[in-house]
Amino acid sequence: MIIFVQDTLFSYIRENVKDYLHTHWGEEECQQDVSLLRKQAEEDSHLEGAVPIPVRSEHGVDDTEQIIQAVVDNVYWQMSLDRKTPALKQLQGHIWRAAFTAGTVKAEFFEDVVPAIRKWRQAGMKVYIYSSGSVEAQKLLFGYSTEGNILELFDGHFDTKIGHKIESESYRRIATSIGCSPNNILFLTDVTREANAAEEADVHVAVVVRPGNAGLTDDEKSYFNLITSFNELFLPSST
Repeated sequence: MIIFVQDTLFSYIRENVKDYLHTHWGEEECQQDVSLLRKQAEEDSHLEGAVPIPVRSEHGVDDTEQIIQAVVDNVYWQMSLDRKTPALKQLQGHIWRAAFTAGTVKAEFFEDVVPAIRKWRQAGMKVYIYSSGSVEAQKLLFGYSTEGNILELFDGHFDTKIGHKIESESYRRIATSIGCSPNNILFLTDVTREANAAEEADVHVAVVVRPGNAGLTDDEKSYFNLITSFNELFLPSST
């Protein structure tokens, strides 16, 4: 999935964000996205390389192109830093929605993922998604995939509205939300900072080693429970 996200989804944003803005500029949703990005840009004004987004001129001047280019430059800047701000994720989600619903893009998964999740469900386990991508973007991924619509396999979705993934409190909030003790949750991730945060919240963790993931240090390899396939995870008896 990480390769698909990086090589397909993020590339699609970079290649199509300007065209998307031109096409949808007059729509309220698009203007809300731009307003949220502008607010984020104001908060980021102290950061090196931050790109401001101007407001529309009060003198009747058509400065749409200038504003659109500023939005594009801001998106490129945030993505270059791998930022996960709600403003960026919201616009990305809307661009992906247009692509998925048009059939331009379909999500791809490692071949072991969907069969393993089906086994977990059959064993009575609940499965949730927690991602830095918006809930809307998550539902697009699982609703428009090469496996078809597999949204029925998930009991719920969480994004950074509940908290950032490198903050332990986020995992406590999720546990409370789903009515489960943290030590009865297994969190799968490919990011060790997320794994550390989850462990601090008393959540069990397995670090998934996949092609395209960031490399692990020797200490991380010896400390974390590593898996290369979802099929390696323990499944309780369904009897």
